[in-house]
Parts: sequence; structure tokens; C-alpha cells
Amino acid sequence: MKIFTIILLLLAVALIGYNATLLDFDNLLQGDSMIALIGIVAALCAVLLLIIFNLSKRIQQKLKDRK
Repeated sequence: MKIFTIILLLLAVALIGYNATLLDFDNLLQGDSMIALIGIVAALCAVLLLIIFNLSKRIQQKLKDRK
């Protein structure tokens, strides 16, 4: 499960990098730049969710080891 999470995290970071190359800072909220911005925000949400998932798994494992 840990390897799967790491792979998803790397894919999300790669998507952030790719979408960052599509940004046009002169017209940030128009056309393809807006789509790239939405993609960056979505990938950041995915990264945040994966980090929360990883932390919850660690807490679950610590509670399981306590018993």
C-alpha cells in the first residue's frame, strides 16, 4: 500500500510540474492557462489527501501496535 501511495504522490507532483509549464502569466485566468491552474489546484488537493491518508495509516498502525 505504501508503494502505491508513493507512486500516486509522484504522479501528482509530475502533473503539477507539467501544468506549471502551460501557465501564461500574462493571461493567467484565460484559456489554457486557466485549465492548467485548475489542474495544479486539483493535483495539490490530491497530494494533500495522500498525505492525510498516509498519516492516518501511521496512526492506525501505532494504535494497533499498542494493543
